[in-house]
Amino acid sequence: MSMALSGEYLGMRVHVDELDQENHAFFGWCGRHELRVQQCASCGLKRVPPTTACPFCAHEASTWVPVSGRGTVYSYGEVHHAIQPVFREFTPYLLLLVELDEQRNEPAEFDGLRLQANLATPDGELAPPELVRSVGIGTRVRVVFRDIGEGIAMPLWTVDEEAEQPESPWRYPIE
Repeated sequence: MSMALSGEYLGMRVHVDELDQENHAFFGWCGRHELRVQQCASCGLKRVPPTTACPFCAHEASTWVPVSGRGTVYSYGEVHHAIQPVFREFTPYLLLLVELDEQRNEPAEFDGLRLQANLATPDGELAPPELVRSVGIGTRVRVVFRDIGEGIAMPLWTVDEEAEQPESPWRYPIE
């Protein structure tokens, strides 16, 4: 039996109990710096976030398969008033909803694998304001991992330097 995953992110305790099998597995793979998602053993569709059963066919069996860790910003939230005190020094910061390159428009149009995480620099630090202002819907990103404890890492998004970027990604008109 595996042990709980524990760490610290920006001074906050992170604990994923071994009884939370799906999240334990997800963050365990992240701890190996691998982005993996569940793939249904019945219908073959991938899913994220991890769940106990397939949201498409309700089958319970799945395997963990690697994905590229590359995608496109589908939506975002720009936080200016952090609720958690530790995040205040990083405002504004972005929480990105990224559509992974795999399984786009499957099983139907507008479906896809989407994963939320903060925008970061390539070395896993929360993005500074100038980077925050440059990212919007359509920006191409890739996953980076920030080790936060033994065998556990936080997945974050950074701008994909190798990908073709939109001339001006769409941003909410807030300024």
